This record gives sequence, C-alpha cells and structure tokens, in this order.
Amino acid sequence: MKKVILIICFLLTGITCAVAASVERYVSLSPATTEILFALGLKDKIVAVTTFCNYPEETKKISKIGTFSEPNIEIIISLKPTIVFATGLEQTPVVSRLKKFGLRVVVSDPKNIAELFESLTQIGKATGREEAAEKLKENMLRRLEAVKAKAAMISADKRLSVFIEIWHDPLMTAGPGSFVDELINLAGAKNIANDAPRAYSRFSNEVIIERNPDVIILGYMDKANESVQLIKNRVGWQNIAAVKNNRIIKDIDPDLILRPGPRLIEGLERIYQSLYDEK
Repeated sequence: MKKVILIICFLLTGITCAVAASVERYVSLSPATTEILFALGLKDKIVAVTTFCNYPEETKKISKIGTFSEPNIEIIISLKPTIVFATGLEQTPVVSRLKKFGLRVVVSDPKNIAELFESLTQIGKATGREEAAEKLKENMLRRLEAVKAKAAMISADKRLSVFIEIWHDPLMTAGPGSFVDELINLAGAKNIANDAPRAYSRFSNEVIIERNPDVIILGYMDKANESVQLIKNRVGWQNIAAVKNNRIIKDIDPDLILRPGPRLIEGLERIYQSLYDEK
C-alpha cells in the first residue's frame, strides 16, 4: 500500500513524498515518567495519565485512567497506546497484564540519580527523543555538579545533621537506598537515619532525640503549619537542636525530593539552599 501511495505522489508531483508515520500515543502510569515525557517535548503524544500525575499544570487537561496502583486496564487498552510507561513497585502486576494484551510497556524504576539518568536515555530512545534526553541529562548533571562543588567546600565540623520526616503517624524517614538520602549527602549534610533498615522505614522517637539533628525536613505538605507545631510539642523534642533553633524546613515540595524525575535536581538545590544559603 505504501508503494502505491509513493507512486501516486511521484506521478502527481514529480517527487517522492513521505508516508505519514503512525501517530504515537503514550499512556503514563508514573508521575515521574509523565514529567520526563513533558521535559522531552512529548506532551502532545500523551493520551492518558493517572490521577497521581499532577505536574506540570497541563496534566490536568489529560484524560485520567485511574490511580497509580490501580489503573483501569480496559480503558488503557481502548486508547490503543503505542507505548505504556510504567514503574516498579505495586505496578508490576499491572505491567504483566498489559503485556499479556500485547501492549508495549516501558518500565522505568530508578533507585538513584545514576539510574535516573539511565532512565532518561531509555525513555529518549523509546520515543525517538535521544537528543532531547541527552540535553536534559547534561543540564541536570551541570546543576548537580554545581551543588557538589559548593558542598565540597563545607568542612566536616560544619556539616549539618538532618532528619527527614517522610510521615508523622507512624513516624517514618528516608534511609540508605532512597533518593532523599542521596540528596542529603550530595548537599553536604549527614542523614541521621543513614543506618535505617530500608530506604523508607519507621524510625524510633528515642533515637531521633538521642541523635539530635541540626535540621528537620518535612517530606510531606504542611500548608497550615500544623505539623511544625506537632513536632515542637512532641515529648522530649524541645531539646533537639532543630526544634530549639527553629530549623524545621517545611517549604520544599515533597515531589522535588521523592519523585525520580527531571525536578529532582531542583530538590537537591532547594535542600542545599535551605541548609546553608538561607541562614
């Protein structure tokens, strides 16, 4: 059929003409991947996202196919996507089901910044946007190195100790293997939970008091300032340096430090600024 069209074009115009390529249709099940697709200039190719995909603002106009962990398989199939972008964790069963229906699924599940850069390359290749992905990586790496250079100038005795409160009930933090732990280290600080058993786990109230962090960073939204007051009112926390010196940081968007997307480096910059530049 394509040959026939080319022959007709040649006969009518005297030149060959390109046959329109199949229209790419992307479904993104991951907020991080949605941000990456936008950053690669592919917003017009995205036909559906999950209700968790909230950035950039244009995502509000895109059709929703369910939640992060329970996307609607039937709707996804009906959209006839050329690629479904997914991640690991609880999406693994969803990925298996989609593949059984013959859909192409690209899984991106980075555990650190190096793997995030690999994911950018992977998604760039899958979408034919290798050059844009490379430019995005270069920009992120340049900003990363700028923070590292400043952090390297901080002497050991000036490095602040930090407790990241991922959630308050139960009390949870970020430990080794998490993006947050990596960001804290890159920013020239010390994570008091660097010996936590998992990337994200519960952490003892008594241990936090004993380790006496210089700074507490909230990993969840606290628009009404309620959590800050809750922290200050906790038994035994009044003597923690971060509380005594009012160094409870609540204005870093959690998505900047918990979501493995293009804005992660902005999260690193915000952590560094909050720790050392805003004093």
